[in-house]
Amino acid sequence: MSDPRDLSGVWYGRYVSSVDGQDNGFIALLEETGGVFSGSISERDGQGGLRSATVAGRRSGARIQFVKQYHGDWNHAVFYEGSVDDRGTEASGNWKVDWVHGGFSMQREKFSADELEGEREDSLQVH
Repeated sequence: MSDPRDLSGVWYGRYVSSVDGQDNGFIALLEETGGVFSGSISERDGQGGLRSATVAGRRSGARIQFVKQYHGDWNHAVFYEGSVDDRGTEASGNWKVDWVHGGFSMQREKFSADELEGEREDSLQVH
């Protein structure tokens, strides 16, 4: 049986800065194997463009720790730690880089194979 907390998938999140209180959205695509995960994050840069970053981290039970490494003009690392809920649909915690810090949260929808198959069958029925 697979662990429902496995972080593999698409996550939609937000983080808030202690400096300006600005709320920033992001999309993360993560892949986990044996408690180790990696992936990518895309977020708006505040000037109409996008920033990209890679993610590398570990999960032990509910606890998560990872580093987000920006690429391009913002070339620095941000350290995150927090936890994921029992269903594996919500994660939250804190982040820090130098003297700046804040909170983050992210959510995803999970679908079981049975749910998806049921929806597929419903949509294929002729009325």
